[in-house]
Amino acid sequence: MSISKPLLRLGPTVAAAAALALMPAGPAAADGISVSTTGNTVSVSTTACTQVNGHWGTASLLSGGQANFSQGRQVALSGTSSGQSAAWSNVSAGTYTVIVVCSNGSTAGTQSVVVSPAPSPSVSPTASPSRGVMGGVGGGSKDYGTVTAVAGGALVGAGVLGTVLYVRRRNTARPTHL
Repeated sequence: MSISKPLLRLGPTVAAAAALALMPAGPAAADGISVSTTGNTVSVSTTACTQVNGHWGTASLLSGGQANFSQGRQVALSGTSSGQSAAWSNVSAGTYTVIVVCSNGSTAGTQSVVVSPAPSPSVSPTASPSRGVMGGVGGGSKDYGTVTAVAGGALVGAGVLGTVLYVRRRNTARPTHL
């Protein structure tokens, strides 16, 4: 009895598909919770809990040295029958474990999460003036008022008058040659 070549090619494909079907799903799907981080905030959401006496359950955020639910930072779940969630803010960088316990006492799931350190602030240049550089204007970017304008005008007038008198006196002091 001989085995045909198409069956030999199909064998590894069937074996791989069977192995994938038997593998457990990832932690979020198997545990019924989804954990995410945004900056220094950790959030968890689930659809596994039912409301009992007006409460959905509690979520706990455990740091590296904490071993059980009661040692972590606990937050009550809020939401509706279509989904519940909880969040922790001001979480420092590190690895944490999130555990969600429904109000009926069942554990909805457990999942680890890594909070990255906050990026260091970057130096940015200050904004430039909206009108650009006022080169040569000499104070034209600020209004000093009427008194300042009159005083400046008087100084300019005195300078012009002094120049005219100096030039006339100089011209009259020279002898004329014919």
